[in-house]
Amino acid sequence: MTRVRIAVAGAGMIGRRHIEEIDASGSADLVAIVDPFPAGADLAEKYGVARYDSLAALFAADRPDGIILATPNQMHVDGGLECVAAGVPVIVEKPVGDSVEGATRLVEAGEAAGVAVLTGHHRNYSPIMDMAREIVRGGRLGRIVAVTGTALFHKPDAYYDVGEGWRRQPGGGPVLLNLIHEVNNLLSLVGDIVAVQAVTSNATRGFAVEDTAAMVFTFANGALGTFLLSDTAASPRSWEQTSQENADYATHPDEDCYHIAGTDGSLSVPTMRVRTYTGEHSWYVPFESATATPDRSDPLAEQVAHFAAVIRGEAQPICSGRDGLRTLQVVDAVRQAAATGGRVDVLR
Repeated sequence: MTRVRIAVAGAGMIGRRHIEEIDASGSADLVAIVDPFPAGADLAEKYGVARYDSLAALFAADRPDGIILATPNQMHVDGGLECVAAGVPVIVEKPVGDSVEGATRLVEAGEAAGVAVLTGHHRNYSPIMDMAREIVRGGRLGRIVAVTGTALFHKPDAYYDVGEGWRRQPGGGPVLLNLIHEVNNLLSLVGDIVAVQAVTSNATRGFAVEDTAAMVFTFANGALGTFLLSDTAASPRSWEQTSQENADYATHPDEDCYHIAGTDGSLSVPTMRVRTYTGEHSWYVPFESATATPDRSDPLAEQVAHFAAVIRGEAQPICSGRDGLRTLQVVDAVRQAAATGGRVDVLR
């Protein structure tokens, strides 16, 4: 297996995690860090690689096999376009753009140039999600009827004190910062969302930005979904607290954050409890119950291995730029629906 050469742009928290996983990878080598600030220089020295102030400087000196773009959101589109222009495959951290328009421009540029653009929704590489997709797509649940989801958690007060309190203002709340992960999971499990209804509230924290949201999703396959989101709820029903995939969070392995119901059975995620009818379908009849057991691995490590396979031409992107764009379109529709109080059709 040919090892690929990957550079990371952005030396913040998520950039550091990507750097760690590339350094530990059996399929990729870290060759450069792109960041103009001291943190970038420190990391480059630590890992013994070159450091550049900009992507332009990197491409003038070297052409890595791939880039992971972990810069601030507002830099994603321009950075992604630079990678496309250089002909270098790129993973753009989520969201793939800070606006639907910009993200569309990037995705279309990548497709026109034949350059792989992936979106860094790392949960796509979770063994839990992989098994859940297999169960749903394999028909074990029958035709999907409904899905319920929650992302209910409590962020500490100090979370809102960073950067002159920008997280207390519109755009700094859980709809734009957290919901994008959940929507991507739902799209992966159930399929396209074609319409959205939503309401939000700031009644608990009292900030100018929402702290709680309730949503109704209409899926292209006819299924309906509900989702509750709050960053001020004393509840463990979120992916971070239930999946056991990030040791930074207190974990509650007996809880679920998604429940998918079909005509023949249902699946709870991430406990992976499956209940199905084997005979008559009736609420008077007991279910046959089972628990699926996925392997455990770090989704970020799996993402690096997959990116290397994409670069080598051995795989198609699991989460393409267009998948990231679709996710962003749904989140934007949630924002619009909450603002207008009406149903919003998702752009296609």
